[in-house]
Amino acid sequence: MRIALLTSTGPQDADPDEIPLRDALRAAGAAAEVRAWDDPAFNPREFDLAVLRSTWNYYRSPERFLAWCDNAARATRLLNPPDVVRANAHKGYLRTLERRTLPIVPTAWFERGATPDLDSLLRDRGWTDIVVKPAVSAGSWRTKRFSDAQTTDAAAFLSTITADGDAMIQPFVPSVERGGEKSILWIAGEVTHTIIKHPRFAGHEERVELGPAPTRAEIDMVRAALGDLEDRLLYARLDVMLDTRGRPMVSELELIEPSLFLLEHPPAMERLVTAIAQVGRR
Repeated sequence: MRIALLTSTGPQDADPDEIPLRDALRAAGAAAEVRAWDDPAFNPREFDLAVLRSTWNYYRSPERFLAWCDNAARATRLLNPPDVVRANAHKGYLRTLERRTLPIVPTAWFERGATPDLDSLLRDRGWTDIVVKPAVSAGSWRTKRFSDAQTTDAAAFLSTITADGDAMIQPFVPSVERGGEKSILWIAGEVTHTIIKHPRFAGHEERVELGPAPTRAEIDMVRAALGDLEDRLLYARLDVMLDTRGRPMVSELELIEPSLFLLEHPPAMERLVTAIAQVGRR
């Protein structure tokens, strides 16, 4: 059984789980390799299963990446599947979650070419501290925080984003500075662990720590977010922040290439290895 753990070419942050996951799969009897999706020499047909892991440059050429996923899925089994990847690549999926009555971080959406009046927006929303970012992004790329005294700078930055894509503005959530953002990890049908992530913006390093055991409310929130996708996914990560009343809000649902923080919780590594091996044998 040959398994490709997919990464990308070029400089990027290392995925600390990548080599340990490869080695754990090999110990379980699989011929696992780390291969870059954008390496012309990589042929998915040579593998029984391809697992998206650290394809962290996809947002720079999203249509190329999505087309590659479609082609790879015709050549082998790809997880998570390409239609899920396509739906999750644009953060507009948050509006879908909101329609399911899941609370999300309040968001103002801007299509490519938009030139909004930020002063009016902040006044109407009552926002004094905002985060501006692309609707297709990863790793805090082109993500910046601005105060209401910096609307001129914020508008200029927003214009650089909407010049070539959609953008979004959210209020900065103060609870992140006090306690961080919580990631709830789901692997092969089970919520396995939580991680506390401290805020990161462009150019900053991420700092994480193992969080408390998932609560029933967090498990229910993940399952509501995944809906009827649970049977089709290998992994998922739901990121939540607390509002001013201490209630959780969804900031992201990561279904493409989320860090899973397997080293922080070894049982999750074991579960993922078992699930990959089972899929690969089908």
